[in-house]
Amino acid sequence: MIHRGIEFSVTEVAAGVWTWRFQLGDRIFTGRTGTNLDLLAIRRVQLRIDRELKKIAHDQPPRGRGNAD
Repeated sequence: MIHRGIEFSVTEVAAGVWTWRFQLGDRIFTGRTGTNLDLLAIRRVQLRIDRELKKIAHDQPPRGRGNAD
């Protein structure tokens, strides 16, 4: 699956237990979530991707013309 250009996977490993994985640059993120609904597991991963992308955007210096004095 793809969310905001990031490919991710969600796999049910036991009843109600899902593992997920995605990669941003060189960094690989993995985890587990517990839910009986597959769409909820997917949504949780999408929210995690959004959080990580926001962190990256926050760490970047602002783009602009710089000091035009």
